[in-house]
This record gives sequence, C-alpha cells and structure tokens, in this order.
Amino acid sequence: MSKTWLAARRHDHYYRLAKQLDYRSRASFKLIQIDDKFKLLKPGSLVVDLGAAPGGWLQVAAERVGGRGKVIGVDLQSIEPIEGTMVETIRGDIRKPETIEKLLYLANGKVDVVLSDMSPNISGSYSTDHARSVELCEHALNFAKKTLVEGGSIVMKIFEGDMMKEFMKEIKANFEEVKLYGPKASRSSSSEIYIIGKGFIPRGEEATTKESA
Repeated sequence: MSKTWLAARRHDHYYRLAKQLDYRSRASFKLIQIDDKFKLLKPGSLVVDLGAAPGGWLQVAAERVGGRGKVIGVDLQSIEPIEGTMVETIRGDIRKPETIEKLLYLANGKVDVVLSDMSPNISGSYSTDHARSVELCEHALNFAKKTLVEGGSIVMKIFEGDMMKEFMKEIKANFEEVKLYGPKASRSSSSEIYIIGKGFIPRGEEATTKESA
C-alpha cells in the first residue's frame, strides 16, 4: 500500500467515522444508507451476508434486526466473532455446494434478506472485473432463489458494465421491485452500484415460506 493511499484513507470521512463508532469497515455506512432508504432490515429478520469479512455489514444488520433476529455471515476469510449479538459466521466459498449446504442448515431454509457486498480480486482489466462481479452476483441470486421467503429482499454490489442489462432482466423476473442505488459512502472513484430487489417471487421448487419451512 502506498503512503499516498494510506494518507487518503486516514482523511476519509467514513473511515474516520467507522473508527469512532467501532464499526469494522467504512462499508458499514453503505448498508446504513441503503437500509435507511429501502427499509429492508426489520426487527426479528433472518439475514445472510455473503462476502461478510471483516464484519461491518454484520454489525449493522445485527443492530437493525435486534435480539429476536439472526444474522449469518460467510466469507473466504475468517471473521472475528461479534460479541453480544445473534451473529454466526462460517468460512467458505459461496460458489461451492458444501458452503451452500452449511448456510441452508444454519438458516433452517428460511431467509428474509440476502446481502452481498462481494467483490472480485481486482485484475486491472475493467471488462474482466465487471464480468467477475456479475458472476458473483449470479451466485448471490441463485442462493437467494433457494432461500428467500416470499416477499424477501436482496442487496448486491455490482460493477457497472455492458453485462448488467441482461442480469437486471433476471433480477426483475424474480422480484416485484428492483432499484439501482449508489450510497454516498461509496468512493467517487468506484464503479460499484447496488442492486436492491424487494418482494421476492418464489417459483416452483424455489418457493420457501416461513409457514412451510
């Protein structure tokens, strides 16, 4: 990391605010801003966070679902426990069936909200990074279709690019309301944007309700 990058980070408003409020990442404020606008995280909800390390989104989700709720996080990296909350974490690859099986077991087959702040390793080739970002979103959507209750919600980070149009069609086929949103906490230099899907529409074997789970 260059000295210039480290100096810029220290002067970043959200980085400093995260330190003050004991959030693990400045990205916590992206979820705060998303949820303030779209009202996804309700008391008592069960939430799964894909790509959860270091845990900033887990902290926000836990605060908002409260003691009656539950938050499950998964990442390729290990996640330090979040004390005093109903947060469970596993280390795994969301692209692997065994990781999906673990998440299904922990969630007991019923999830109210799926969050994904997953990002590919940056290659330096924008078209490659965009394609990899879309691929991660496809994995997040496939997981959501297996686990979301009727009316459930999804939040996914995606890098903007030419593959978005087709992917958005798939999202719109599975959710009643779909929006794109750029939180103020996103860096101005970033091409990321968040897809918010509300009102999940179960189809066939994917139908999952709290009553039948």
